[in-house]
Amino acid sequence: MNTSTGLKVLSLFDGISCGRIALERAKLKVDKYISYEIDEYAIKASKNNYSDIKQCGNVMEADFAQYKGFDLLIGGSPCQDLSNYKYDRGEVKGLDGDKSRLFYDYVRALKTIKPQYFLLENVASMEKKWVDVISGELGVKPIMINSSLLCGAERKRLYWTNITSISQPEDKGIILQDIIIPTNKVPDKYWYDKTFTYNGDDKKVQCTIDISGHRNMKEVYNLKGKCNTLLCDGEGGNRQKKVYQDGRCRKLMPIEYERLQTLPDGYTDCLSDSRRYTAIGNGWTVDVITHILKGIHMI
Repeated sequence: MNTSTGLKVLSLFDGISCGRIALERAKLKVDKYISYEIDEYAIKASKNNYSDIKQCGNVMEADFAQYKGFDLLIGGSPCQDLSNYKYDRGEVKGLDGDKSRLFYDYVRALKTIKPQYFLLENVASMEKKWVDVISGELGVKPIMINSSLLCGAERKRLYWTNITSISQPEDKGIILQDIIIPTNKVPDKYWYDKTFTYNGDDKKVQCTIDISGHRNMKEVYNLKGKCNTLLCDGEGGNRQKKVYQDGRCRKLMPIEYERLQTLPDGYTDCLSDSRRYTAIGNGWTVDVITHILKGIHMI
């Protein structure tokens, strides 16, 4: 790699280009950043922040030979068929599923390009047999990092990379109180008027709200703790994380979701609220990726 021109980066399943932010925070100069992404709203957010990113569409149709000589391959292949968080998803099909099998396009890219560095992310809740398959294909074992070390939300993820000497990040001790918007600046539409009951079973759950749906939708978090993992399907009417603030219950705002993923404030504000929740939940915790990418040494 040449420091005068910077890194040539190929990002698969790029989403809202969290990898690009991480590269900047790691102080790594970028010469080219090529994105493969099909979600129009994620692409809109990416373009709104980085007009120089080349958007190339469907990874299944990619001719990766044109990227030989690129320095870094990154991606977080779809986790929907791998995650054990499946209360509304039915059978977990793993890498045989229609979405998660796209991992093999990442493998195709890696074998074709042979970059100096690569990084793949996916959920830590997958079955061991799928972890072993991915490790076998990539030739490295993953490191598990919980984003909660660097933000106010739990998010256990596996990272496969040939970037060496990756350690656990230092715990910043961030809690929800650190990222929350003051009560008087929260619009009325985020507040609940529904009844709630106190719940003493979980220290981080202040109470449960009286709404229909899975237990995780009912939980209202204490600001002195952290919330559970932000989901990629957060656009559902009551799926957004909820907090107990000044004696009332409310949904977290999109800007608070951004802070929980260590994104810049307003990074996704070109989208509607529902699209923002989904795009952010689908993304990476930027500061975790930054921590890993700092292991890249440019010549």
